Amino acid sequence: MLIIALILFGMLIGAAAQLILGGGRTSIDWTMAIVAGLVGSFVGGLLISLLSGDGLELRASGIIGSIVGAVIVTAGWRFLQQRRSA
Repeated sequence: MLIIALILFGMLIGAAAQLILGGGRTSIDWTMAIVAGLVGSFVGGLLISLLSGDGLELRASGIIGSIVGAVIVTAGWRFLQQRRSA
């Protein structure tokens, strides 16, 4: 049950990151939303850990850290896609 909840949380956070970045896209890439949400949660947790002075502890963060991390992951993914197509 916990795994399903984590996947749904990641999907919602990833979708929020795609909506924040916009970019003229009308639909949400759900596969990317799940991956960006899950990875972004750990990226956000790592950033908050570094900013608070806890060192390099990798842990899941809260909603705000997860969204920030997912926005970073989504923006990086879109940047790489644009570089490959150019």
